[in-house]
Amino acid sequence: MRRIDELAQALAEGRTSSRALIEDSLARIADPDGEGARTFIKPHADSARAAADAMDTLRKAGRAPGRYAGIPIALKDLFDIAGEPTPAGSQVLADAPDARRHAPVVARMFNAGFISVGRVNMTEFAFSGLGINPHYGTPTSPWDRASKRIPGGSSSGTAVAVADGMAAAGLGTDTGGSCRIPAAFCGVVGYKPTARTVPITGVLPLAPSLDSVGPLAPSVACCAAIHALLAGGDGAHNVAPAALAGLRLAVPSNMVMEGVDATVGAAFERALSRLSAAGVRIEHVRFAAFDEVPSVNAKGGFAASEAYAWHRRLLATQGGQYDPRIRVRIARGEHMSAADYLDLVKARTRLIGEFDCATVPYDAVLMPTVPIVAPKISELDDERSYNSLNMLILRNTALGNFFDRCSISVPCHLPGEAPVGLMLTGETLGDDRLFSIAAAVEAVMAAV
Repeated sequence: MRRIDELAQALAEGRTSSRALIEDSLARIADPDGEGARTFIKPHADSARAAADAMDTLRKAGRAPGRYAGIPIALKDLFDIAGEPTPAGSQVLADAPDARRHAPVVARMFNAGFISVGRVNMTEFAFSGLGINPHYGTPTSPWDRASKRIPGGSSSGTAVAVADGMAAAGLGTDTGGSCRIPAAFCGVVGYKPTARTVPITGVLPLAPSLDSVGPLAPSVACCAAIHALLAGGDGAHNVAPAALAGLRLAVPSNMVMEGVDATVGAAFERALSRLSAAGVRIEHVRFAAFDEVPSVNAKGGFAASEAYAWHRRLLATQGGQYDPRIRVRIARGEHMSAADYLDLVKARTRLIGEFDCATVPYDAVLMPTVPIVAPKISELDDERSYNSLNMLILRNTALGNFFDRCSISVPCHLPGEAPVGLMLTGETLGDDRLFSIAAAVEAVMAAV
């Protein structure tokens, strides 16, 4: 994987061209021995080549729209792209009308000169953290590919595209962990912003109370630059790593370490040791607000209630075309009353306030992104295993969405080991500060 700043420098110095980058991406997508056929729902080969030639011409004339002009990206099948339907990884919307305009986040990437090499696979309607899709196939995690392990979801295709070099970076969405989980399973960086900083207009919704749009990329700096563009900036965003000495990072002592497997546990403890040696103050803290989240969400939470509100008419007419496991999860929202929903909103507001007070002394909250390494796809054939593993895999990441925080997953495994993500969660609207801390942590994790 090459970072987008490295590619931008190579383009600026004439050591490569946009057309060369695009051809390399398209060749990887088309490789019959690779994951391209399961990763890309719709490649944009012709338009990508045309855009690359245009960017190369503009760069030669000194008129490139930005330093990242000509770099290939992947777009989750949840974003409106003008002139195309937005199927959201489903057959239900395969014949939906074409979008009239780009989603703002897509337009901002295109205006900066990034080039889409295609729409990528995802969990149907983004409603699972596993990444399994029975309609378009399931791309596999780059680790232990012979065993066919899940990529994580719901932004499965984005993570695999980046990990396999089919795109330099990509956009995902994150309602309960859908950028960070696949990033952890595929060995890349995934970012969930403070939701309100990036528009979700033109993005097919799951639960608007929790939905956010974020990047998956090779590095923290890549994610910071793309987030700056998505948030309406110009992308000229240089991350200065924070000084680690004296930082206070809180490791929750309740909930988040339950069910951690040996591989994740060892990687996490090694990460804590490295950070401590670098001068970070690691403090184990019980966050009482965490203990209330399961009961508050017991009737389905925002995801089920808000998803059902959007899907109820489609379920009535085309329910048989849904992945049954997704249909069941959405249908839970049918049984939530308006009073239940209002109670949920009130409880969330209260718990956010309590958590905000509890984290004041700390620079970030630190935990494993996912408690386990990527399981095999074959282990998820029965509904009970699917549901129990899905709940476990989403548990830690979903806290960031519920508490309206920014959060990032950074790889912390050693070369050759199963990918493991280290998750840092910052304050609401503390995105810039979190990037600075994450950049410093990333450097420690990369120092083998």
